Amino acid sequence: MELTSNTAANLGHEIFGLQRAVRRIVAASQRAEETGVALQFVLRFVSEGDSRAARLAERLGVGAPVLSRYIAELEEQGYVFRRKDPSDGRARLVALTSLGADKLRHIDERRAAALMECLGAWSEEDAGNTARILQTLNETLAASGRTIETGRPQREP
Repeated sequence: MELTSNTAANLGHEIFGLQRAVRRIVAASQRAEETGVALQFVLRFVSEGDSRAARLAERLGVGAPVLSRYIAELEEQGYVFRRKDPSDGRARLVALTSLGADKLRHIDERRAAALMECLGAWSEEDAGNTARILQTLNETLAASGRTIETGRPQREP
């Protein structure tokens, strides 16, 4: 059976509701953090592998000047560093430091603790099934997004 527009609209509504709820939980669990949510997103992307700043900006959906400020702040905190790109000596790669990796682990632990508190009545099975469905949804939307933006599928970096 094909997806109807009503079901798609309801799914969209629930996704936006989920985003709002997660933002509130994350904000509450990260109040004491010196690294704001935007910087945490940058850290997360950098942790996936060394990358040029332009590629990071594209993935985050921000301009180069904004990303430059984020990277400078993360460098100042000791969480990332820049190094020469071995394939192009003129370019620089942004990489995670061991302190940055520790920071991400700390952020993940706080976020998991907050979710465990909120989802205390959920079973392990329900939480695992929801995580798998959300992973599939994320992968599908990411692939579809690349197709919609360009009109053709793109290679994953």
